[in-house]
Amino acid sequence: MNTLASIASRPDTTLRSYRLEAKYEFLRLLRTPMFAVPTLLFPTLFYVLFGVLLAGSRGGVAASQYLLATYGVFGVMGAALFGFGVSVAIERENGYLELKRALPMPPGAYLLAKMAMAALFCAIISLLLAVLGASLGGVSLAPGQWAMLWLVNIAGALPFCAIGLYIGSLVGGSGAPAVVNLVYMPMAFLSGLWMPLSVLPPVFVQLAPLWPAWHLGQLALKVVGRDAGASAVMHVAVLAAITVVFFLLARRRLSR
Repeated sequence: MNTLASIASRPDTTLRSYRLEAKYEFLRLLRTPMFAVPTLLFPTLFYVLFGVLLAGSRGGVAASQYLLATYGVFGVMGAALFGFGVSVAIERENGYLELKRALPMPPGAYLLAKMAMAALFCAIISLLLAVLGASLGGVSLAPGQWAMLWLVNIAGALPFCAIGLYIGSLVGGSGAPAVVNLVYMPMAFLSGLWMPLSVLPPVFVQLAPLWPAWHLGQLALKVVGRDAGASAVMHVAVLAAITVVFFLLARRRLSR
């Protein structure tokens, strides 16, 4: 056992453990149709329907730009919440976490592999939406704007990874999809990801700052020049606080 521990602690072995754990986590979920298909297709199909086909007669390029930003956030939420919430709940219920703890692998490899998986799926979703927006939606952004939107989507996965991890630490594998959907869909609607909050009653606008999806959506909309005007620093601070709080809550739950 000591020999295994000493081998696992070597820098080259540690880096290889992180790399392989992330690789197989991504391949596992990519080969899971119940995760990969809706995660990759829902935001892109919704964007084609509402951001391209319907936006052509209701707002044109302005609507396409708005929905390009918000559906990117919608896709990020799905990849992070389901990638963490459902998979952690199933693995915890089946005793997979106990098995991982018994293996001579870096203690953070499991968590970082899931974060890398979420970031990679978010990058793919962002790329797909960018291609659709530029080719079908008539969206024209400067190279720096495209890069910043891509960065916002990938970094924005962190708070939803933390929320998903906390959900996965609370509920069982069979109940996790329902709980995630109860968080995912209402938050997307209440954050103005499907339609501008200005078309809804004023109470929805007043409650919007309560939702992390609204803050990330505002950062994405700020890139395309269609946000509500609040400070980017405030949005980043709120998302960072949510990330830390939910990761600490999940760590406390999982340590039991």
